[in-house]
Amino acid sequence: MFFDLLILVAGLVFLLGGGELLVRGASALARSLGISPLAIGLTVVAFGTSAPELAVNIRAALTDSGTLAFGNVFGSNMANIGLIVGLAAVITPLPIQNIVVRRELPMMLLSLAVAAAMAFDVHLGELRNEFTRSDGIIFLLFFVVFMYYTVGDLVRQRAEDREGPRRLEEPGEDFGSSWRNLAIALIGLAALLGGARMTVMAAVDLAHALGIPEVIIGLTMVSIGTSLPELVATLAAVRRKQLDIAVGGIVGSNIFNTLLVLGVTSVVNPMQIPKGGHLDLGVTILLSLILMLNARSHDHRIIRTEGTTLLAVYLTYMVWRVLTIGT
Repeated sequence: MFFDLLILVAGLVFLLGGGELLVRGASALARSLGISPLAIGLTVVAFGTSAPELAVNIRAALTDSGTLAFGNVFGSNMANIGLIVGLAAVITPLPIQNIVVRRELPMMLLSLAVAAAMAFDVHLGELRNEFTRSDGIIFLLFFVVFMYYTVGDLVRQRAEDREGPRRLEEPGEDFGSSWRNLAIALIGLAALLGGARMTVMAAVDLAHALGIPEVIIGLTMVSIGTSLPELVATLAAVRRKQLDIAVGGIVGSNIFNTLLVLGVTSVVNPMQIPKGGHLDLGVTILLSLILMLNARSHDHRIIRTEGTTLLAVYLTYMVWRVLTIGT
């Protein structure tokens, strides 16, 4: 148990340091390339912080652990909104760019609506509710559409910047080379992923040593553990006032989780929806709707009271889910 505690502390150190480096490198890279921090958050940061979910789910699919994969995707999505956005908004109000309100948030809700429509196979005459390989292909096609529009925005923005007047750098402003900033971001990402793996493994081993049931470990530690990169990257972005990266990373990560991670997992091995899974999916949609409504109010800002509401809904549901597990 003492060794597990050391691994847990080391993992947290890697998480904190990695989050700081990732946000610093990503924000500097965006400025040096003339790309908005929001776009970096929706692509580079979102993909990087979703890597733990993808790795865990592929392993779960290969070992026929579909219920773990399901809980990881939607548990992480709930944690991203309720825990991470809620906590960040309690620390400081989060401004939401208009394009996120108009396109990314509706895309996130659309992806969840598609998942909900595919989750009731029994009502269509099938033997059980599951995400099949054909469902996975549909998820991946939606993901291609999302990436097409997101990358298209990057290309158009770069073209407009080249045609417009060149921005003069302020005296003493040194963003460094693009390669150096990319290296810093990648080192930070590697530290985040390594720290998340160390933290989750140590936490699970500690839970086993303390006699905590494995089903509760999967519902809480695995999903929250794979969301640690998003949590640390978001808090680091808030501390450095890079709020576009914070919001873009969370929204992008949820879209990646639902369309890419769920899609790849379902293609590898059809994913059965566990008992209580429809409720998990419903609460994920509820949190997303609350986030959408909050983003449209108060001049497109999520204020502290709204962050507290998100946090309260998430924590209340998770406590209730754990207490009623197996009933």
